[in-house]
Amino acid sequence: MIINGTEIEETFAEAFGMSATRIIITAIDAKWARIAGETMTGFATSVIGCGVEAGIETELSPEQTPDGRHGVSVLLFAMSGKALAKQLETRVGQCVLTCPTTAVFSGMQGEKQMPLGKNLRFFGDGYQISKQIGANRYWRVPVMDGEFLCEERVARTGAVGGGNFLVLANHQQQALTACEKAIVEMRKLPNVIMPFPGGIVRSGSKVGSKYKGLMASTNDAYCPTLRGLVNSNLDNDIGAVMEIVINGLTDEDVRLATRTGISAVCELGAAGGIKRISAGNYGGKLGQFHFHLREVMA
Repeated sequence: MIINGTEIEETFAEAFGMSATRIIITAIDAKWARIAGETMTGFATSVIGCGVEAGIETELSPEQTPDGRHGVSVLLFAMSGKALAKQLETRVGQCVLTCPTTAVFSGMQGEKQMPLGKNLRFFGDGYQISKQIGANRYWRVPVMDGEFLCEERVARTGAVGGGNFLVLANHQQQALTACEKAIVEMRKLPNVIMPFPGGIVRSGSKVGSKYKGLMASTNDAYCPTLRGLVNSNLDNDIGAVMEIVINGLTDEDVRLATRTGISAVCELGAAGGIKRISAGNYGGKLGQFHFHLREVMA
């Protein structure tokens, strides 16, 4: 398959089942809502080292939020409900409770629930107040700029993490430009995040290492400087490879984001130095979700 001179390889991305939640953070204005969202999703690129993968899904207008203020929706993904609940509580407690003017609400419905305000309320040292509105309970925690409002519980759901595609280009700047273009389009979609810095990964990994105890190491087959030293997947004209990793609430969300991102990259095509599109997998043995690139793009 060739799109605008760029080859779509006959391969697939391998993704994993995860647990996810969405929260809505509001604040006095859009600037402070985004600051809270960016702070709580820091150090959240990979569960391998961070415990959670998280990112801002979208910005919300006052008409879209529970309290009529500017906000952001944030998605968090972990390998279990227990791990997700711990990361959510820690990050909201350290990064949103502390952020001026913020409030936090559940951003999804579901039978599976996790505590949030139920535990964070204790920061109020006995002065916290609960309020029941319909089926939902909220906690008002006194803080120095007024009150921190937090929903007692948030829902979680099954999700998909680790969808990906690789952009193989002649030069580093060409790969970066193409990935930046893809991220702009992918961020317009609901239900997905690209958790790495700016949505882009330059340090793609393989499972295992020559060093004992290291569970992942550099994907040497795609490192241009190792061509000739390893079993390389790179032709001589490939000078840089970058990866985009996708987490979504469903496999269809990941599929749509993959198609959207690859389509954006292929608009630059061979004329923009983009030679091939590939993907990372583990032979189909680890992840239950397989996204075959040519099927996705058909």
